[in-house]
Amino acid sequence: MSTAAPLMSFIPSEDDVKLAKETRKILALRLDSTSPFDLLAIDSLKEPSIKIPAQAAHLLVQILDEMSRGNAVKLIPIHAELTTQEAADLLNISRPTFIRLLDERKIEFRKVGTHRRVPLKNALAYKRQIDMERKAALAELAAYDQELGI
Repeated sequence: MSTAAPLMSFIPSEDDVKLAKETRKILALRLDSTSPFDLLAIDSLKEPSIKIPAQAAHLLVQILDEMSRGNAVKLIPIHAELTTQEAADLLNISRPTFIRLLDERKIEFRKVGTHRRVPLKNALAYKRQIDMERKAALAELAAYDQELGI
């Protein structure tokens, strides 16, 4: 992934899960959809409170929600570029299958030397497309089952 600093992910411990549940509940109740969110300073007499944008606060609640379920969380900037392995992992397919999709020009990419780099937005767009196709096929099968009375 091409980012300024490596983005880490980890599996939360049981203590992390418990703390994430508690913190998520507190933050979710205090969250306003448009106003900046005030974080309380440790020593409010010496330092002012810290404000974060409302969108960042919502993202923090989502992160805590995932952690409270024991899920690892990884933030990826939308403009990030993925390696072929990272993109294949995102799509839950093998790297050779992903390379075939690139060779068939189903997903746009660029080459850096001999390496392929895939913009995250392109990989996500392809994922949305195949998810929609799968849902349509499932709906068609369900309608066919209804027609047959199964």
